Formats: sequence, structure tokens, C-alpha cells
Amino acid sequence: MPWDALYSSAFNKVRENIGRVGEVLLAYNTNIDAIRYLDSGDLEGRIEKAGKDEVLRYSEELPERITSIGELLGGILWSVKRGKAAELFVESCTVRFYMKRWGWDELRMGGQVGIMANLLGGVYGVPVIAHVPQLSRLQAGLFKEGPIHVPKVEDGRLRLVHPRDFAGDEENCFHYIYEFPRGFGVFEFRAPRENRFIGSADDYNPNVYIRPEFREHFEEIAEKAELGIISGLQALRRENYREPFEELKRHLEVLGERNVPVHLEFAFTADETVRKALVGLLGSFHSVGLNEVEMASIMEVLGEKGLREKLLASDPVDPVVVTGAMLKLAEKTGVRRIHFHTYGYYLALTAYKGEFVRDALLFASLAAAAKAKLGDVRSIDDIVRAMDVPVNEKAMAVEKRLAKAYGMERGIAEVGGYQLSFVPTKIVAKPKSTVGIGDTISSSAFVGEFALRP
Repeated sequence: MPWDALYSSAFNKVRENIGRVGEVLLAYNTNIDAIRYLDSGDLEGRIEKAGKDEVLRYSEELPERITSIGELLGGILWSVKRGKAAELFVESCTVRFYMKRWGWDELRMGGQVGIMANLLGGVYGVPVIAHVPQLSRLQAGLFKEGPIHVPKVEDGRLRLVHPRDFAGDEENCFHYIYEFPRGFGVFEFRAPRENRFIGSADDYNPNVYIRPEFREHFEEIAEKAELGIISGLQALRRENYREPFEELKRHLEVLGERNVPVHLEFAFTADETVRKALVGLLGSFHSVGLNEVEMASIMEVLGEKGLREKLLASDPVDPVVVTGAMLKLAEKTGVRRIHFHTYGYYLALTAYKGEFVRDALLFASLAAAAKAKLGDVRSIDDIVRAMDVPVNEKAMAVEKRLAKAYGMERGIAEVGGYQLSFVPTKIVAKPKSTVGIGDTISSSAFVGEFALRP
């Protein structure tokens, strides 16, 4: 399979057509990422001081929320042992102060909306309208130049302005991100791949605070949108999800009346009640994006315990098992597009057909590799610098399995009345950072698909 040629062709197609994409509405979460690159000796010392036995206990099963230093360090160790990302809300003020004293190596734009706004608007030149829960000067200054807009109401009239032109002096909301490279060692554990653990220490995003500009002028905002991406619901819990869900439903109804396709970026959602509620809403979305841990958590609430276990049983995750889970999810919810991303390959199950679905996945993989390689992508032309990153060799076995199971050719097959699209990803051996790569993948694939639609 000439994947390099397909990669090059897909990039050129998207670059030529990205200007066709109209305004993209992004809601609901932004924050400031305080990134700490973990040091083995430092982390081991902190674990010993907090109580190794307690930390090891929490490293086996994540708590729903962080209420102690042991839970924080146990969550970090959980991610290190598995090489998997996780994000938990830090409820304890003591732990928040501990993280602040631990410090950071750099500050970046954070939150799915913030990262996607900078990519789509600041790199691709696609106009976006972003919901920013808190617009501090520090937060606003982290947005790139470009067609990035936030709603501002003056004298009862709605205006769309760049975040830096929003005269706000609001609270800074930090998420503490603990990054580790592949092979990172702590005690007897070695990270099988690079990743991070996130401790969320703000009270806006866990409650999905929706600004009055969005509540009072959403119909007018929605009139300007051609696409939508919803994210930031993962920290909600059974005690506080009802009010933001009612507002979310209203927003989806307004967008649905205008036939605006909306993508849900499904991050790991610890609360089972919220997970069930999200699955119940999936039929109102055009698309959903997730990885194997998130897919397994959905299969659990759908009562598919066998599929849940199989999704977590092997690495890389069996693509036939993934396909079965995607079919189950599509049939039970009616969602028309499911984008599955894991380390090494991506799959998309769509109720419609065309090579543009696969090509959008290829573009997304290239964009993710460029971000991992360069740290920060400044323009769409920077993405071509990832062409020399090798395609994941282990994904060739995945491709063969899909060809045998479904007769897949050139990354496309028909399965149960749906199109299944597959791409092997490009893997950067020593990425500068993993933060934001998932958001880069999902937004690039979703928007890239609409740029290429016939």
C-alpha cells in the first residue's frame, strides 16, 4: 500500500480546499495548561513521602475525583504504568496548593476549545467562534492571531471580536499537566509510550459554566456557524450535570434546526450517570470522536461488558473488536460518524461513503505528527514537514487483519451498510509534547472532511 503517496495527496487536497470551510462554533472549555515534565527521582521521592502503599493502590484504579495527594500521585502513576492519558478534577484545595508549589516548566493554551481554536483559526485560517468560560488577560494572550472570535455584547448588540480585544480581567484557570516520555521509569514501572496525566484545578470547566453571551444570544451566534464541535463535558458529575445538559440540548436543537453538523469530542468521563446521559444525546450529534478507553467506558454503560474487556485486552487494540464496538454504538444511537483514534492507527465508521473520509484522517495524522515533531505548528505549510516521519510499522498487521475480515482495500471497506476507513498513523519517536495532539487529530479530521466533501 503506497501510504506515503496517499498522505501527500491528502495533504495537498486539504490545503487547496480548507478555505471552503465556513465558521466553526467551538464550545465549551478553555483553560491555561501548566506543564510539568516529570523527573523520576523527584516523583519517587514524592510517592515515598505520601505513602507508597496508598499511591500504588490508586495507581490500579482511578478515583472519580482527586481529594488527596496520594490520589494525585496514584493517578500520575496509573498513566505512567499504562502509557495512557487521564484527566481528573482536583477537589481538594490542599492538593491544588501542592500542585502550585510543585510548579511548572511552561504555560500553554489549554482546554479542547482553546487548542482547537488556535489550530483551526490560527494555523488553518478557518474562522471560529469560541466559547471561553473565563477571559483573563493571560488566557486571551495565549490565542494566536487569525480569524478567532468570541462573542461580546455591547449595548445589547452582539459583536464577534478576537479574544485579545475582549476587555476582560477575569480569573486564571489552570490545569496541571504531568508529561512523561516513553521509557520513563518510576520504581519498577516503565512507561510503554509517552503521555500525560492532567489534574484539573478550576471551577469553571468542571461545572461547564456557560457565559451569558452564549445563553442570551445563542440563536444569533448559531446563524453564523456552518459546523460545530462540542467538548469539555468530561468533568461533570451526577450532582451538577443537569443544568448544563439542558443548555446543551437547547444549543443542539438550535443547530439542528439549521442543519449544522456537530461533532462531540468524547474525553474520558469518570461519572457513569453523565456517561449514560451523553450516550443518550449522541443521536443529536453528527459525529463523535474517542479512543479505546473512552469507547470501553461507553460499552460498559451500554451493557456490552464483553466488548469492554476486549477493547482493553490488547495493545494495539484489535481493529475488528473496535469495528464491532463502533457498529454497536452507531446502531444504538444513530450517530452518523464515529472517529476512533488510538496509538498507531485511526478508524472512521460513517453512514456515507467516499475517499474524502480516509483522506481527512490522513491529513489529521500528518497534522498530529507535525505538532508532536515541532511542538507548535505555525501555519498549514508547517504540516508538510511531518511527511518524513515514518508510518507506524505495527499498523501493517492491523491493515492485514482488516483486509482479511472485511476485504479492505486502500484503507476503505464496507461493513454492515457503513463505510469503514482506516489509516496507519505517523509516529514521532521523541515528541516535543503530547498535549493537544488528540484535539489536533479530531478537529483536523472533522473539518478536513468537510473541506473535501464533493
